[in-house]
Amino acid sequence: MRGNWVISSGLVGAAVAIGFVGWSGNPLTLPLAFAFPALWALSPSRLVVALVSAGYFLAASRGLPQGVANFYGSDVVAGIGLWGAASLAFVSVHAVLWASRPGWHRTGRYAAAAMLMSVPPFGIVGWAHPITAAGILFPGWGWWGVAAASTGLLAMTTRVWPLVAVVICGLSAVSVVTWFEPPIPKGWIGIDTQFRGSEGQYADFAQQRETIDLVLAAAARGAGIVVLPESAIGMWTPTVERLWTDALRDRDIVVNAGAIVVTPSGYDNVMVELTGHGGRILYRERMPVPVSMWQPWLDWWGEGGGARAHFFANPVATSAGATILPLICYEQLIVWPVLQSALHSPEVIVATGNGWWTEGTNIVAIQRASATAWARLFSLSLVFAFNT
Repeated sequence: MRGNWVISSGLVGAAVAIGFVGWSGNPLTLPLAFAFPALWALSPSRLVVALVSAGYFLAASRGLPQGVANFYGSDVVAGIGLWGAASLAFVSVHAVLWASRPGWHRTGRYAAAAMLMSVPPFGIVGWAHPITAAGILFPGWGWWGVAAASTGLLAMTTRVWPLVAVVICGLSAVSVVTWFEPPIPKGWIGIDTQFRGSEGQYADFAQQRETIDLVLAAAARGAGIVVLPESAIGMWTPTVERLWTDALRDRDIVVNAGAIVVTPSGYDNVMVELTGHGGRILYRERMPVPVSMWQPWLDWWGEGGGARAHFFANPVATSAGATILPLICYEQLIVWPVLQSALHSPEVIVATGNGWWTEGTNIVAIQRASATAWARLFSLSLVFAFNT
């Protein structure tokens, strides 16, 4: 009994360690997540599996309590509650599907768990998915890299996991030695901003003018396509469109910017394209942040007001002649938006976010690491624009 307790404690401690270090915000540490399936498979009981899963997930998402406190202007108690609630799907799926009997039966169970955490409904909170590391281990392999990484994750649940771990360590070492950042397309630039916000507060006129000045300065330096962060231009209205159209008139520049479109039942979080000839909606976010933005229960009660989720809509968009893969904020933390979009042969990942509320956390760093890994996997250019 004492031996089982020691082994179980070691597995839980290892899960916490790989969650903490693997999801530190450095893309090169992402392959540590490949150890999770081995810890899952080595667990001696369903209770230990639940503790291992909780330890990994909570360590990987450790910035959530402080982020929630920043967003709502409260203490971290509410954030801790949401942190724990968010872990329930991950823990439940992995605990329920765990199999005590080794062999391909167990491997198949893990495959099912990994699939469930990749797509809705469980994939809505499918953070810290180990498949994200595919781009670090197999850069440029594309879908073959997804297949290779999936095979490696499944093999980690078998008796040959030590050999697979050695191979993963070798691939990680090669990645460190040959590391390169995904390229930025010629003529593109992402502008980071530091506008402070609060719940329900969007860009006022002074911020609009300041943002326009940043864009014009980038154009003067030779930029042809400028990317602005999520919600950079606030609510998308005819007045805002006219303000930007007048500012860009007679200038050979395209602006991709985040905005909010109000609808009768709530709002859409979108990316719009602006030129001197007018504007249009490029993309409607497939998965807004649950609870703070996406609140489907409001519709159930007939209230409305939350952000709408367009789960599998508009996987790519075309801007300035390029096929882009837009990822707005939360979409950088989950799996299916990227993989769905990759089916449509995009050329550029445009990753934007509004992370003013993440101060004191590593949330934005993890978002950037995830987007970087996906860009490397599919050999895509990458443009970031964050408000922090």
